[in-house]
Amino acid sequence: MNDLDKVLSAFPVNLLWDLVMPNRKRMSSVDNAWLRMDSPHNLMMITGVMMFDARVDYARLKRSVERRFLKFKRFRQRPVQETGMAWWETDADFDIDHHVRRVSLPGKGSRGAKENHKAALENLVSDLAATPLDPDRPLWQFHLVENFGKASAIVTRIHHCYADGIALMAVMQSLARATPEADDDEEDAEADADAEPEPSRAAKEDLGFLEQLIVPATHRVSKAIKIGGDMVAGYLRLLSNPGKAAGLTKQGMGFAQEAAFLLTMPSDSETRYKGIPGITKKVAWADPIPLDDVKAIGKVLACSVNDVLLSCVAGALRDYLEEKGDETEGIEVRAMVPVNLRPLEKAGELGNQFGLVALVLPVGIANPLKRLYELRRRMKELKGGTQAMLAYGLLAAVGMGPKIIQEKVLGMMSAKATAVMTNVPGPVEKLYFAGAKIDQQMFWVPQSGNIGMGVSILSYGGGVQFGLITDRGLVPDPEAIIGRFGEEFEKLLLLTLMEPWDEQRDPEEVEQSFLSMLAMAASR
Repeated sequence: MNDLDKVLSAFPVNLLWDLVMPNRKRMSSVDNAWLRMDSPHNLMMITGVMMFDARVDYARLKRSVERRFLKFKRFRQRPVQETGMAWWETDADFDIDHHVRRVSLPGKGSRGAKENHKAALENLVSDLAATPLDPDRPLWQFHLVENFGKASAIVTRIHHCYADGIALMAVMQSLARATPEADDDEEDAEADADAEPEPSRAAKEDLGFLEQLIVPATHRVSKAIKIGGDMVAGYLRLLSNPGKAAGLTKQGMGFAQEAAFLLTMPSDSETRYKGIPGITKKVAWADPIPLDDVKAIGKVLACSVNDVLLSCVAGALRDYLEEKGDETEGIEVRAMVPVNLRPLEKAGELGNQFGLVALVLPVGIANPLKRLYELRRRMKELKGGTQAMLAYGLLAAVGMGPKIIQEKVLGMMSAKATAVMTNVPGPVEKLYFAGAKIDQQMFWVPQSGNIGMGVSILSYGGGVQFGLITDRGLVPDPEAIIGRFGEEFEKLLLLTLMEPWDEQRDPEEVEQSFLSMLAMAASR
C-alpha cells in the first residue's frame, strides 16, 4: 500500500466524497430505490392538501416556506443519478417561485355549494398527483389555491425519495404554529440549517401504522439488509428455476421463512381493483370521524384503533363491489402496509426508514363484527414478525444494484397486492400556517409497480380521516368508496351499543339482534 492509499484508507468514504464534491451528498440505497420506482403510471410523490378557514396570502406563504421549510437544506437539493450512483446535489439556481405556485379552481371560487368546491379541489389534486415534478430542480412544490370557496387550500407534492410519511408529517408540523400570533414569530428565521423536524405528540405516542408489530433495532436492520441481498440473489435463481420455490418455504422459521414468503406469496383475489393502471388518477377524501369514538369502540370490543379503521376499509371495499354486482364471497385484498423502523429519538429525521408488511383484508366477510375480529386475529399473527425488516433490507439491496433488477423484484411483489395502505398520526390540536387555521388536511400515498389503489388514514385535530387514490381506468369513482367508510363505522358503532359491556357475544348473535331490531323498527 502506497502513501496515498494509506491516507485514503484513513478517511470514511462519505467524507472523501464530501471533500471531492462539496455540493453533493451520497443518497442512501433505500432512498435511491424510491427514486427509481417512478413510472409514467405511478409517480412516487406524496401528495397532500391543507384546507384553511380563511384566505392565505401568497407573499406570506412564500416567506413561511423560505424560513421554515428551507431550513432543511435537503429541500434545496435535487436527486441526481450518474453511472449507477445517486446523489443529493445543491441546486445552484434555486428559485422559490418555481416551488411555490398560485393556482385557481375553475369558475367563481366563492360561489356555489361547498360540495362543488370540494369536487373542484379533488379534480385539481388528481391532476397534480399524475403530473411529474421537474427533474432538473428539487422535487417538491406548494400550490396555493386562492379561491377555495371564501378560503384557501394548499396542495403539496414531495417526492418519496426525500422522506417517508412520519418524517414529512414532522416537517409539515414544523411549518405550523399553535396560534396565529405565533405564526408571525420571526425567531425561527435564524434556525440551524441542519436541524431536524420535531415529531408531533401524536407521532411520539404512535409512530405509524402497525407500530405494535416490531421494535426498531439497528442490528436487526443491518442483518435484514444482508438478507435482502440474499433474497435478490434467490429471486434471480427462481426466475430460471421456479421449482425451487417450494424448497425455499421449507427452510425454517424466522428470516428464511418470511423471506421465502415475500418471494413466493400467492396473488390475492382478482377484483376490479386490480389491473394495469394508466396515467390518470382520481383522489377523494371523507369527512373526519371523531378519534375518541374510534378509541371507545376499540375499548369495548377489545380491539386496537387500527383494527377498527381497517375493518371500515374492508367493509367499504366490499360494499362497493356488491353495488357493482361483483362476487364478494371469499374475496381477500392484500395491502402493502408501511411499518416504522425509526427509533423514537430519530422520529423526525428525513429519509426513508420503514419496512412493509403484507396484510390481507377479509373483504369477503359480511358480518362487521366477524370481519373486525378476523382482522384482529391477522394483526396478532403479524406481531413479532420480520417481514418489515426484510422488506427494508430488500429495498436497500435493490437500491444498490442495477435498476432492471429492482424493477423485476419489486414488480414481482407488487403483482401480489391490490393496494398500498398507510396511517400517519398528525397533530392533536388544529394548527395555523401562514396566518390561517388549517381546518382539515389529507395526503395520498403513492403506489408502486402495477398497484392501482392507495388508502391513507390521517389523524388531525381530534378526528380521523380516510383518503383514497385510484387509477381512473380501474376505479373512476373513488368517492363512491370513500363515502362508505363512515357508514361502516356507524355499523360498528350501532353494534357496539348493543354489545354487553361486561361480556363479548358471538358476532353472529349480535348481528342477528341488530337485524331483528331493524325489522321491528320497519314494521312500526
